[in-house]
Amino acid sequence: MADEHTRQLALSWQRNAAGWTRAVREQRIDSRRLVTNAAVLEAVLALSPRRVLDIGCGEGWLCRALCRHGIETLGVDASAALIEAARAGGEGDYRICTYADLTGAGLGLFDLLVCNFALLDEDLQPLLHSLAALLVPGGRLLIQTVHPWAACGEQPYRDGWRIETFTTFGADFPEPMPWYFRTLQSWLGELALAGFRLGELREPGYPDGQPASLLLIAEAPGGR
Repeated sequence: MADEHTRQLALSWQRNAAGWTRAVREQRIDSRRLVTNAAVLEAVLALSPRRVLDIGCGEGWLCRALCRHGIETLGVDASAALIEAARAGGEGDYRICTYADLTGAGLGLFDLLVCNFALLDEDLQPLLHSLAALLVPGGRLLIQTVHPWAACGEQPYRDGWRIETFTTFGADFPEPMPWYFRTLQSWLGELALAGFRLGELREPGYPDGQPASLLLIAEAPGGR
């Protein structure tokens, strides 16, 4: 079943690419417009990286924003349609690349790896274990994801597959997207199992105090 979810997840990003690009660029997603875009951008800038890899870059908004701050940024995504949209958007360097192919793609080394709402599959360990090879000594991994307490909704608070239908983003999403829900304990456990050391945990929130996302900054295995 996990393999079927993974295939459907990849398919959704091919078929929903145009709708996702419009939703992001037209600022239809309230959480991004109000909180999470600024949260990840501020977190990256605070780390003062010289070279950033945006893993699962989508239509490229974060790469463009970082380029405007003078940061060398490479965006990768497995969706050819999203990479095409990113390249058409202008600033930034973009490549089609699956997560499994990252370490063999000749991308070089980075000060910071960013996964902004991009870790949606069940088995993260192969990816997380491979990322240290892409980091300079002392490099960091920054993950922003849905806040588990807010995203849980009325379902049980335990790891498991969920379905996103994008109904609040507009009518341009023909394909539902499976994604894997994790508790806070599970997120921290995934990092620790891969050898990453958590340096900072943030909970960007709405003005009313409700959490909008979970943001984790971690050092690679062997980092100090």
